[in-house]
Amino acid sequence: MHTLPCPCGSGRPLADCCARWHSGPEHLRAPDAQALMRSRYSAFVLQDADYLLQTWHPRTRPAEVVFEPGLRWLGLQVRRHVPLGEDEATVEFVARSKLAGRAHRLHETSRFLREAGRWYYLDGTLHAG
Repeated sequence: MHTLPCPCGSGRPLADCCARWHSGPEHLRAPDAQALMRSRYSAFVLQDADYLLQTWHPRTRPAEVVFEPGLRWLGLQVRRHVPLGEDEATVEFVARSKLAGRAHRLHETSRFLREAGRWYYLDGTLHAG
């Protein structure tokens, strides 16, 4: 895992990028909304349901995270990170995937809140097309 490239597309090894937020001394302490969003994408790729639930805001957190069997994540493009004060931000991104031979794009603007020093995913708005 130390030399595997990070799924988030940063170009850094997974261990030096998103994995540090997934576990270890910096667990759950992503420094901003974009870092949290990237680490959540990596958690989807790695099927780390615990991390996804722990970083989902309690107001909107589902009871469980279900991974689509056969879904393969292909890449992430962060389009915009917009801080809206110290404790709120949005991140617009496109995540590409493939399922049963068909390509898909998830284009979303996600909202993030910081509470007690920790960033959480609140919700997102999907973009058509």
